[in-house]
Amino acid sequence: MSALARPGQAPVFGERELLAHIQQIRQPVHLVSRIRDGAIGVASSTEDLLSAGCRPLGTLPALYPEWLGDRSFGTAHNVRFPYVAGEMANGIATTRLVIEMARAQMLGFFGAAGLEPGQVERAVDELSAGLRGTPSWGVNLIHSPAEPELEERVAELLVRRGVPRISASAYMTLTPAVVRCSATGLREDGQGGVTRRTHLFAKVSHPDVAARFMSPAPAELLSVLVGRGQLTEAEARLAARVPVAADVTVEADSGGHTDNRPLVVILPVMLALRDQLCRRFGYAAPIRVGAAGGLGTPGGVAAAFALGAAYVMTGSVNQMAVEAGVSEQAKAMLAEAGPADVMMAPSADMFELGVRLQVLRRGTMFGPRAARLYQIYREHPSLESIPEPVREKLERTVLHASLEEVWQETRRFWEQRDPAELDRAERDAKHRMALAFRWYLGRSSRWAIDGDTGRRTDYQLWCGPAAGAFNQWAAGTFLAEPAGRTVVQIARNLMEGAAVLTRAHQLRTYGLTVPQAGFAYQPRRLT
Repeated sequence: MSALARPGQAPVFGERELLAHIQQIRQPVHLVSRIRDGAIGVASSTEDLLSAGCRPLGTLPALYPEWLGDRSFGTAHNVRFPYVAGEMANGIATTRLVIEMARAQMLGFFGAAGLEPGQVERAVDELSAGLRGTPSWGVNLIHSPAEPELEERVAELLVRRGVPRISASAYMTLTPAVVRCSATGLREDGQGGVTRRTHLFAKVSHPDVAARFMSPAPAELLSVLVGRGQLTEAEARLAARVPVAADVTVEADSGGHTDNRPLVVILPVMLALRDQLCRRFGYAAPIRVGAAGGLGTPGGVAAAFALGAAYVMTGSVNQMAVEAGVSEQAKAMLAEAGPADVMMAPSADMFELGVRLQVLRRGTMFGPRAARLYQIYREHPSLESIPEPVREKLERTVLHASLEEVWQETRRFWEQRDPAELDRAERDAKHRMALAFRWYLGRSSRWAIDGDTGRRTDYQLWCGPAAGAFNQWAAGTFLAEPAGRTVVQIARNLMEGAAVLTRAHQLRTYGLTVPQAGFAYQPRRLT
């Protein structure tokens, strides 16, 4: 702001003065027309306009970043900003990150996916202690089709510990675990409405999946949970009156699990679906639909709100934050990425289903190597059937270990985690091969988190185009420096910039010729 002229009382028409008014979003701005030539300008006051040769056209009230989304989001979740730091798996979205977001009156989710229940419980301990009395935090529950018992155990933990908010991700259908999280603690208020103990967010990218979360829980699942003693009859009755998730995050082209759909296509579809289902079920309160994926610049965030998003959720950009749980080497690699430096690769958790996720391509060979593993898996029925030349190259260039060594380490892992997987592997050679290859996919993420320099070219870093867009926007500013990239400064600048760009768009729609610089917000330290 110091480089711009500050708004004065007199109407202005010059580019430099107009920029000052655009940046001063927290002050009302008056549009005026110059009588002698009809030129449109702005003024900070409507006093003495005639003596200045102008007449008033209209007024834009003050604009705050807090007001960009659905106001009910802040009320429901006890936050100031309609902004969420998403649940980066393997604890990359750390407890520290979630705590910093909550203290800044924003919402964050701990990245529980890929962790053992004991690790998740320790994180819940830290969050409960660090945010005592503050409910604006949450933990991730990821769909685990290959390990349904693990999903059940994490859900049991989250329910038992009364985690206030849960973000459900990677679901293809509803499971008893996620419905239990949604319905536990439902009760009727004094006005006949339904209040939630646990607020469930659902991250979705397909309308069919979104419809399941936007609808009441299926009667058959509620019956199963009541039969298990995991829900009361009263909770089940109330669950039939509300959507499974009151907050649905539409995930467009993003890092990690993604369908690569553009936000401008998928978000309007989901909003229309929401409206249809709200009418059908007659909900007392509408479902809030948020946006995620590709949000690495103020322009992207402003566009999401302009499309109708109730809130925004970021992911890839937060891996570069000071508080993120990845190594400094990994953060440096992410900081060099451009918007095109990403690719799709097989996922560890859904390897056998052929599910892929988006990862960083620049500086790492993980993507091509993981793809080669999946190709070998598709072409051969067992580890033993892999031709010797293929095996030798695989061990030398990808695994850096023999297949036997990999299998022995894999065996030790599953002996602790789920011995049933080993029983299945004994009966199914194809599954045994999948488990062995998943060793590399799982370890590659850990190498990036730990900063194993010997495996730098194997780092698996979940990353979408937003990271590269963020890097270009932050270049030459304090956010380009590693120490300046706190999760709160990233969030506050994205929201502040989105508000500035929204003001510029408002002025342009009223006929003002807005200079191109009016749509460029430079990061600054915000308090």
